[in-house]
Amino acid sequence: MKKNDWLYFVNALLFVDICSIFAIGLLLALVIPSGRGGHAEKYFIGLHRHAWADLHYYLALFLVGLLILHVWLNWKWVIQSTKKYFPSRWKKALFALSSAWLVVLLFGWVVMKF
Repeated sequence: MKKNDWLYFVNALLFVDICSIFAIGLLLALVIPSGRGGHAEKYFIGLHRHAWADLHYYLALFLVGLLILHVWLNWKWVIQSTKKYFPSRWKKALFALSSAWLVVLLFGWVVMKF
């Protein structure tokens, strides 16, 4: 398979995965009741709320893997674009961009503690 074929396949999977995560998130937030209540009310299309949450979680993990593959397939573009916007300090800029997700995770962890 050519690189463009892989890119198309990965991007199509990314689209389907993100749409699925979004739909299941809406389902969990708006359709299936949470908390205490009747056991039968927490089923949707034969799956319990916990099964939907598990599916949501595994799709999110799959998304992370697809995102890593997507960046890997586009790595030359990432480097060239970084060099274009930060010609003299492109390595530091790329490092800052690559580690920004740690700041986001730390912020999310701090917010969840309160």
